[in-house]
Amino acid sequence: MKITVCVKIVDGELNPFDECALEAALETEGAEITVISMGPASAKAKLETLTRYNVKRVILLSDPIFAGSDTLATAYILSKAIEKIDFDMIFCGRQTTDGDTAQVGPCLAAKLGIKPITNVMKAEFSADGAVCKTRLGEENGAYPCLLTFERINTLRFFSIRSRQKEIEVWDNSYIGADAARCGLSGSPTKVLKVFESRRGIRKCRFISREELIPLIARLGEEESRETAIMPSEKKLRCVLITDERVRKQAEAIAENVIEISGHDPYKAAEQIKSSGAEAALWNADIEGRRNAPIAAGLLDLGLCADCTALETDGERLFMYRPARSGNITAKIKSDTFPQMATVRTVERSDRIIVACGKGVKSDMARVKEFAATLGAELCASRGAVDAGQMPYSAQVGLTGRSVSPNVYIAVGISGAVHHTVGIENTKTVIAINPDRDARIFEYADYGIVEEF
Repeated sequence: MKITVCVKIVDGELNPFDECALEAALETEGAEITVISMGPASAKAKLETLTRYNVKRVILLSDPIFAGSDTLATAYILSKAIEKIDFDMIFCGRQTTDGDTAQVGPCLAAKLGIKPITNVMKAEFSADGAVCKTRLGEENGAYPCLLTFERINTLRFFSIRSRQKEIEVWDNSYIGADAARCGLSGSPTKVLKVFESRRGIRKCRFISREELIPLIARLGEEESRETAIMPSEKKLRCVLITDERVRKQAEAIAENVIEISGHDPYKAAEQIKSSGAEAALWNADIEGRRNAPIAAGLLDLGLCADCTALETDGERLFMYRPARSGNITAKIKSDTFPQMATVRTVERSDRIIVACGKGVKSDMARVKEFAATLGAELCASRGAVDAGQMPYSAQVGLTGRSVSPNVYIAVGISGAVHHTVGIENTKTVIAINPDRDARIFEYADYGIVEEF
């Protein structure tokens, strides 16, 4: 089996999700592995260390005309290079930690005309194709196909006996990409402005364990906080939606809203192409994050992922999204029409949510009992989900759900920004953590410094 693994070097290190994709390839018996990456010449040193693994070749795509490529341009450049490689499977990480878009994998599959299987937790291979356990259940794919992997494993250490070898460097003269579709000039999505994010910062009051239950009883009776949707004075003529959950956001920016089918991205692409609408919106859930990039790749359209706010001047759509795990917020426009975005919607959750982090460890039974006693919904951080403690459907945060309960009780959660962006519409946050310096207390209204 011939596997091509797409990786990215982020801040001098291999993207963690791509590490998992590479390890999955290394675990595949008898695999002939090619590693390919796009980046500047400075990425060469890190990529050379990958030659010490059991891989056939490592390729760096590097050319000045590639600089500044967005996800669409990146997928196009990768597709032109991979067309020169004999492969049965393409492995990618689900997303990169700098962009968090999860677009390149599905978009690349659309460019190559192969099936993508996203959010893979486990994969088995036969002569006929791949059988994958994903976040959404079991999915099969005939060869050739593309898999995007979750953070399900740890990249092994290479053998101390292995030797580092030279890598191949391909520029555009070799892959033959259309320069007009590469780099900044070929990137329809443009970042207009970047803001430092201070999402959800609150003033924490520390309380005792004995005060917790009476506090929850009082807070649970208060009215939930509504998510603000700011209507635009000038509106777009027509916006397509692929999910009823984004209707409110669409109605705030459009005079006319038309729902189309978004479950099949290939049919959705046909409808979008013939619609004449100015924009198309997808819900930023696991299906939308898979299907929207496929449609964007088929139509050569820019796509902004995981938008938390939209505005328009009546002609152009301006999209706001968190980046770098939520530490910054970017204002983005797209130069292609219809303009496309996936939009984060906030779930009106139960009045009380109890969320567990990987810090809970062996106390899950107690947390579940505590949630049941309160009549609360049980959710989790990404760390707890990745550790197998809770299903993906329970995940709250940048790559999971956004919720707006009256009371959110975070148990054993560190408070990384990619989690707290999912609870910013919560009325009251209570954190329970033994580390008084844990970041979660910066985002909490009340805190208890104890083991649960």
